[in-house]
Amino acid sequence: MKIHQRYTHNQLRNFNYILELDDKRALVIDPWDPNEINEFLDTNHLSLYAIINTHEHWDHTQGNQALVDQHSCEVWAHKNGEGKIPALSRSLSAGEIINLNDKDQLLVLDTPGHTFAHCCFIVKENNVSKAIFTGDTLFNAGVGHCKGGGDEKVLYQTIIEQFHILDDSVIVYPGHDYLENNLRFTLKYEPTNSAASAWLKKVANSSYWPGIIQTTIKDEKSFNTFFRLNNAEIINNLSLDKPDDEQVFLALRARRDNW
Repeated sequence: MKIHQRYTHNQLRNFNYILELDDKRALVIDPWDPNEINEFLDTNHLSLYAIINTHEHWDHTQGNQALVDQHSCEVWAHKNGEGKIPALSRSLSAGEIINLNDKDQLLVLDTPGHTFAHCCFIVKENNVSKAIFTGDTLFNAGVGHCKGGGDEKVLYQTIIEQFHILDDSVIVYPGHDYLENNLRFTLKYEPTNSAASAWLKKVANSSYWPGIIQTTIKDEKSFNTFFRLNNAEIINNLSLDKPDDEQVFLALRARRDNW
């Protein structure tokens, strides 16, 4: 299976993903522009058989109906997306396995917080976790906001229980490119973070293009403030007195909302 990460060139900096299977079938995750998706499918002689939506927000679902009308494909998403996600035809639940071929699978995670109809998907190859599609739950060097029908405390539980435990080698495929801005946020509260500084130089370089640079969970542990909740420098710069991890997370999320 090949994963094609595509930047959509819109103000929201969305990513789309096209999963190309060996038999020339394809799945698309969170389609933005159906014309761009169709152009890619035609160029690569692919047949679209399913759309996967990470959640119900319009910028992740707006391409659904046009693609369904043309390809008669299915639409898979969280069960709470019923009535919210255009053309939803298959409701997904936590722990569900989507078999793509004889060695590749998607493991469905129920990941509430950004919304309560949010799924993430672990890519497994021969039962080994290789990557994760994170939608608007986890970004490169950040996490999602909760202003569109979510809850910060629930997001905290999702991040520590389902993302902090992932293997270091797992590649992160988020729903938007916010990496540069998120690294600057890290350096605001942890200015001595050498990993964040090094990555910021990399992404600020004129040769950088969204989607070319990818992070792993190991990288996230090194520069994502929401993975570094017991860091003394972050706690001090948040002006918190002996906080627990949840308090640090909530303080960071509140400050990121106004960043």
